[in-house]
Amino acid sequence: MSSNFVVNFPKKLSLAQTPTPLQPLDRISEQLGGPRIWVKRDDLTGCAVSGNKVRKLEYVLNQALEDSADTLITCGGVQSNHCRATAILGAQLGLKVHLLLRGAPPKEESLGNLFLDQLSGAEITYYPISEYKKLPELFERWEQHYRALGKNPFSIPTGASNGAGAWGYIGCAKELAQDFSRHQISPALIACATGSGGTQAGLTLGAELFQLNASVLGLAVCDDADYFQQKVRMDMRNWQSEYQQPLDVEKLEIHVNDQYIGPGYAKATPEIFATISSLAKIEGLILDPVYSGKAFHGLLEEVKLGQYADADDIVFIHTGGLFGLLAQRDQLTV
Repeated sequence: MSSNFVVNFPKKLSLAQTPTPLQPLDRISEQLGGPRIWVKRDDLTGCAVSGNKVRKLEYVLNQALEDSADTLITCGGVQSNHCRATAILGAQLGLKVHLLLRGAPPKEESLGNLFLDQLSGAEITYYPISEYKKLPELFERWEQHYRALGKNPFSIPTGASNGAGAWGYIGCAKELAQDFSRHQISPALIACATGSGGTQAGLTLGAELFQLNASVLGLAVCDDADYFQQKVRMDMRNWQSEYQQPLDVEKLEIHVNDQYIGPGYAKATPEIFATISSLAKIEGLILDPVYSGKAFHGLLEEVKLGQYADADDIVFIHTGGLFGLLAQRDQLTV
């Protein structure tokens, strides 16, 4: 696969263990009787910082250092993978990290990602949903607070999903082009969980830039398809505006499936937990109930419905999330 575009990547930090492997899930594929399912193992991008967020943060945190920032402010849910990755990477870089978390503090012990946030020394402020909806005001308030202390704060949006963060999954698409060539496959579909839109935006851009000839599907884990149609488009426009690349982002198709969200963000149905448990036993692959498990369950259901009956191969991006699973371990049958 060759690209018609000359892609000049901006400077980034070296924080992720990449390239990650592309592996077939032959047993689950045989059980389903559909296309061969491959998994891009972005859960292996690191140990404590595993998952998709570190790819985006390599670019975003480079901007922070170039701006001489000494304090990082970011946001997410109580079990946010992005917040956990930012907390740990901030500690590695010697930066203070302040997390604005949606939800209430735990009544008992901290588990999963939240425990690692605290272990890494991040300052945490909890907000009920009614206040959290005013994120721009919250960011501005804390930026002013740190400037008054003589600090130089740098705010990172939800999931590090912005123009700079999109480069992380443009880079993943470049790896996929090499993976496809190595394995001599031409997948019809690349599927991923969509929670803040940045991973899907980067993959959509990268699939075009590196001529992967595959549709990119985001399986929503929270908001509906209309929201993500707009959010992914906005991230791509921001990327285009900031980096002036010779690509017409308005012509790129954005595909979102919002039928497997379940009760809401970070809330999974018994069927999703059953899929997580089954895949761990059949393939030794561990998913989480917030992102990857919910999205993979949705992908399997679509395969069962015959949506990809004409495809030989499809790819699922494993975006990590093991620590979020530990916080809901009581929902699993082992």
